[in-house]
Amino acid sequence: MATMVTDQGIVHYEVLGRGRPVILLHGWLGSWALWRDTMEDLSKDFRTYSLDFFGFGESLDRTSDFSVGNFVQLVNQFMERLGIPKAPIVGHSMGGTVALAVAHRYPEKTVKTIVIGSPIDGESLNFFLKLSGYKGIAHTVYSMPLILDLFIMGLTRFGSPQGGAIHRMVKQDASKVSADSFFESIGTLRKTDLRVDLQEVNVPILGIYGKRDIIVNPGQGKILIEHAPNSREEWFENSGHFPMMDEPKRFHETLRDFLNNGK
Repeated sequence: MATMVTDQGIVHYEVLGRGRPVILLHGWLGSWALWRDTMEDLSKDFRTYSLDFFGFGESLDRTSDFSVGNFVQLVNQFMERLGIPKAPIVGHSMGGTVALAVAHRYPEKTVKTIVIGSPIDGESLNFFLKLSGYKGIAHTVYSMPLILDLFIMGLTRFGSPQGGAIHRMVKQDASKVSADSFFESIGTLRKTDLRVDLQEVNVPILGIYGKRDIIVNPGQGKILIEHAPNSREEWFENSGHFPMMDEPKRFHETLRDFLNNGK
């Protein structure tokens, strides 16, 4: 376990492997733990870094800003503090949206970008996730554990071959999320629209989307390749929102291939 002290709090991160750096970003209600198997798989060829955003996982926040924009700044500061001049950035769901925004704002620090089930336009989020971006609704859900568990169960157990395991993982991670980060992060994600920004991003981008995804409309992969000039999509027929768990062998092969060869 490693930590980095910032003005906005203590950022927890994990490191594994040797070689070229790769940065891994989790999604909403998630943590670095999503990437355990991926870090293990990549560790022979890459030095992998997986961090917890403010208000998530083991990161201790003093901030009141849990916006997607602030997470972009966090990634930039993380790279500067650890002396990582540039790296591929891999993000799941909200983390992928952050990764694309980093590529737009800090192109000199981004080698290539991989996004998994990530919204390009926040309107592509599941209806109930969009509702969670409203403070009153979010606090109601957050303050009632039974409703929160039913909410998480509905989003994770359906549309995925590994729904049970995904539900247990997300439930555990969600128990560490603060009330403010719960609603503000998804609230700003709901309002995010990267379509214009992507036209200015020239680094290679790979979008991985699962056909069974009920959390983010998988049609966002088509939006990605429509607006980003140097992008392509991998379509996972048998996956939901978590292809790294639904189809791990194919997922890791696809990831390694793009990191090593993708243009």
